[in-house]
Amino acid sequence: MKNKKLLCTALPFALSALTAVPAAAKIQLYDQDGTTFSTDGLINAFYTQSSVDGGPNGDRDQARVRMGFLPNWIAFDAGKEAGELTLGARSSFWVTINDNDVVRGAEGLGTRSGIDVRQFYGTVDGSFGQVLIGKDFALFGRTNILSDELLLGHGQVSDTLGLIDGGNVSFGNIGAGYLYPFPVAQISYRTPERAGFQLAAGIMDPNKSDAGSSEDMPRFEAELSWGRSFEGGSFKTWVGGLYQSSETDTSEVDSSGVAGGANLRLGGLSLTLSGFDGEGLGTVAGLTNLVTSEDNQVSGYLTQASYTIGANRFVLSYGENESSDDPLVGADAEYDNTALAWFHDLNDNLKLVAELNRTEVTLDGAKFEETDTIAVGAVLTW
Repeated sequence: MKNKKLLCTALPFALSALTAVPAAAKIQLYDQDGTTFSTDGLINAFYTQSSVDGGPNGDRDQARVRMGFLPNWIAFDAGKEAGELTLGARSSFWVTINDNDVVRGAEGLGTRSGIDVRQFYGTVDGSFGQVLIGKDFALFGRTNILSDELLLGHGQVSDTLGLIDGGNVSFGNIGAGYLYPFPVAQISYRTPERAGFQLAAGIMDPNKSDAGSSEDMPRFEAELSWGRSFEGGSFKTWVGGLYQSSETDTSEVDSSGVAGGANLRLGGLSLTLSGFDGEGLGTVAGLTNLVTSEDNQVSGYLTQASYTIGANRFVLSYGENESSDDPLVGADAEYDNTALAWFHDLNDNLKLVAELNRTEVTLDGAKFEETDTIAVGAVLTW
């Protein structure tokens, strides 16, 4: 299989899950004279048991103690009232707890808890809306992933993508329902909310198609959302897009995509449907780069239902991505993940999770891998 070494080693380190999920309650460290400073964070760990049928390493069983879809993080927020403006800043530091020498040829024994700075940005808020400058998660498909009911859970660990033994996170539904909006340097703008509508748009530091490519314009991303609450429930829908052009001496790649979805909540019931379609975006929206080839057509969708009763939330989820001329495996590929999960809140800051996932990979129309994973863990937030 093409790029087998890349799949089994580099990918787990290069890709990790996103979150802008708010902690249950921030800890206020300072609040005086219009200046605030606070902290929030998340720690999670899961015992997992995976049984693989097929795949690049053949049939095998693997037990792990690892983090789930989200890395562990600590973050700091600052705010300052400045006349008619409100100035803000956020820095977040993300850490893996998976220290074992789980990938052959890695740095060796011992700790590998590298710090990944995914957010380091400032904001200016006023009657005009908000301007953000710095590094934050991208806009394209952002609400797709933030709406995932498994965000605080585990999700898929395809052996084809090197995730069984990966030194970083599991994948949730990345690559099997949506693409990942990588953190990127950006200048973005959000309008004030009007009648439930809000637009976010920005220019992003462009990704390169190869080391010698030229990008004479930044990447453009935008997302429009609308939401409305009503007695006993709420409804939200969103749609967004991405465009970038990258050129070399011999080729030009126009990467583009659309993404959107809708969520309906009625009492304890939540129904979510989201999807995307694009070209030149790869399987999971990048590895060392975002841009691949215009021959790579990728699309996917995620359907989920959850029901919350008291301290318990039950989730049923199915997601699927289809990728033609997949740059990771050199074939037409389909990745799908079916999940059943239970979340139990012990209190506002501590959550227990039990989850079953079946991940399937099809290459050129033939079944290549089927992996069943049981994950049991806890999530602590502050």
